[in-house]
Amino acid sequence: MKVTLYIATSLDGYIARSNGGIDWLSIVETPEEDYGYAAFYDSIDAIVLGSKTYELGLSFDQWPYPDKKSFVLTQRDLKCDREEVVFISDTVNNALASIEKEGFKNIWLVGGGALINSFLRQSLIDEYIISTIPIILGDGIRLFPPPTCEQKLQLINSKQYPSGLLQAHYR
Repeated sequence: MKVTLYIATSLDGYIARSNGGIDWLSIVETPEEDYGYAAFYDSIDAIVLGSKTYELGLSFDQWPYPDKKSFVLTQRDLKCDREEVVFISDTVNNALASIEKEGFKNIWLVGGGALINSFLRQSLIDEYIISTIPIILGDGIRLFPPPTCEQKLQLINSKQYPSGLLQAHYR
């Protein structure tokens, strides 16, 4: 199984505003560029996300993860009518073991910050694809909130886009 963190961050390391807003991502949206998203989405089998990120997804006009099984790791008692959404109230290690038993091999760790940190502390992230958006938010939800443990990464590649977005792929 491979777990990939594929995420956008502000230049100062925030993945959302303090209220969870991600409106600032629109500054790099262009109709002719998807920054490799479609190819990445096609390469994954399942999604892992926290409850706040799940709730953010529900606020969109359409469910943002169509045709993929979504595992929401939460201690909250949440309900959903979507058969492709499963709630798991367990440790990240046990949750991943359950997901792997179901036959999923390529997992997208969507977020949020607390869940990412849980995976990071257990060394469960195999690859990081981080798109840095050219904006300084000054406050918000950190990509790697403290306490974060040290992780040495190897750069696989990087790409700069005309919009100012810089995407780095690490293992």
